[in-house]
Amino acid sequence: MQGGKFGFSAIALAIVAGAIYVSAFVVYEWEMALKLRLGEIVDADYNPGLHWRIPVIHEVKKFDKRIQTYDSRPERFLTIEKKDVIVDSFFKWRIQDVAQYFRSTGGDPTRTGLLLADRINTSLRDEFGKRTIQEVVSGERSEIMELLAKDADEKATELGVEIVDVRVKKIDLPPEVSESVYNRMRAERERVARDLRAQGAEAAERIRADADRQSTVILADAFREAEQLRGEGDARAAETYANAYNQNREFYAFYRSLAAYKGVFSNGGDMMVLEPDSEFFQYFRSQQGGQ
Repeated sequence: MQGGKFGFSAIALAIVAGAIYVSAFVVYEWEMALKLRLGEIVDADYNPGLHWRIPVIHEVKKFDKRIQTYDSRPERFLTIEKKDVIVDSFFKWRIQDVAQYFRSTGGDPTRTGLLLADRINTSLRDEFGKRTIQEVVSGERSEIMELLAKDADEKATELGVEIVDVRVKKIDLPPEVSESVYNRMRAERERVARDLRAQGAEAAERIRADADRQSTVILADAFREAEQLRGEGDARAAETYANAYNQNREFYAFYRSLAAYKGVFSNGGDMMVLEPDSEFFQYFRSQQGGQ
């Protein structure tokens, strides 16, 4: 009798434990949960912890509320110049309104990523269509990303999700566009190089002309100073000769005549055509020198 009671108690305990097991569910910190009754949302506001449901009648769906990353496939967009660019981008999103998320996407992350990618690509197409290739490649990329994130987040609200960030990984040019762009860039660089060379040549000519001018001025000043010094030396020499001449005019005349004789006869010539009474031979005619 006691054994039968013990067996009945064990069965009852097992039934209660099974009922608790199928009636309870746990929501973790990284999860959001929905309670459905025959496919209709009953409750969507669950904090982390242990919660209850009615088996068979209620169905619980859980979703990851952490940030998700969706890597979009590269897409072609037209710039304002009607040039194609191939843009490779990705975005990060997370669930904001779990009930709206389930109603809009069925709780499928892949479908959510595709729907968001379509909206973001539309925004990318609009933004790239307002700008040139140079602006989207280097000039205004950060501004484009900010506008995209804001616009995409507004469009994502209807899906019950939040866009955390939008980034462009790479912007490539199609082969048919790359060559023309590179040629234009090359021509621009060559033009800049020519301008720099012209500026350098102009500066070189200016420096050379200034150096020539300074050289001319220095040479003129040196010649003027040399002539001045030469004139002062000649004047001093003339003054010295004059003083010496005035001290003994006869001796000075005799000395100058000897110097002239030496200069004439040292050349080896033996013929001179002179007047007999020329002053050149005045010291040959008499001992008094010309008497």
